[in-house]
Amino acid sequence: MNHFFVFDGRRIKKIFFLSVAAILALSVIWVEKNNLSVFAPHPPAAVYSVPTERKVVALTFDISWGEKRAEPILDILKTKGVKNVTFFLSSPWSKTHSDIVKKITDAGYEIGSHGHKHDNYSQYSDEEIRKQITTADGILKEMTGKSPNLIRMPNGDFDKRVLRIAESLNYKVIQWDTDSLDWKNPGVGNIISKVVTKAHPGDIILLHASDSCKQTHEALPAIIDQLRAKGYEFVTVSQMISQTDSNGKTVEDRSAWNEMASPYFT
Repeated sequence: MNHFFVFDGRRIKKIFFLSVAAILALSVIWVEKNNLSVFAPHPPAAVYSVPTERKVVALTFDISWGEKRAEPILDILKTKGVKNVTFFLSSPWSKTHSDIVKKITDAGYEIGSHGHKHDNYSQYSDEEIRKQITTADGILKEMTGKSPNLIRMPNGDFDKRVLRIAESLNYKVIQWDTDSLDWKNPGVGNIISKVVTKAHPGDIILLHASDSCKQTHEALPAIIDQLRAKGYEFVTVSQMISQTDSNGKTVEDRSAWNEMASPYFT
């Protein structure tokens, strides 16, 4: 017995075109899968350098205690004509050193927050993280007349929760790409060499003006002169971010940096 199969040409044609369309759609999704992330929300991240072809660097100074180092550093910056610098101030220090805070603000330097308690915030609850940031914000606003929008976490410590909460409070977490290691007091020449050899366009440079850092003010004049000799200009962190693409070199979690736990890291 012979069997005959009757094929509907129009139906076959329809199935064929639908299949081709499905294959094309899948191909487009596969090719564009890396571009789809552009439209997805990015998790908050800390900025520690900014991509730019301009020869600009940001000198940043953390202060959390003492009164012997900050004023010599301010004098050097004034003498050298450096007008764009960012200071990250601990709020308890700011409250007890209002005269130095006033000198920083009167000089027109940018002020960021260095938090309230000098502790690792990644170990805190969400509520306590928020409290530390907002307490510092209130004190710094009282001292300077303005709420900062940049924060450098004590000890450089943070995790994704800290980043998320800081962002919700309209803060950018600022790290660094070049660590002067001045907090180790390794010698004036070593501090100068560390900064000058590692500096690059868009670099955020970490320095300190706390009393534990005894050699920073001695190294600073040569750092300024040598960077200028290389063609660098000095900008604040905010100026750098606003003038260039801030979606560059970032990091989401630095809480595992054991070296940041040093008691001399201020």
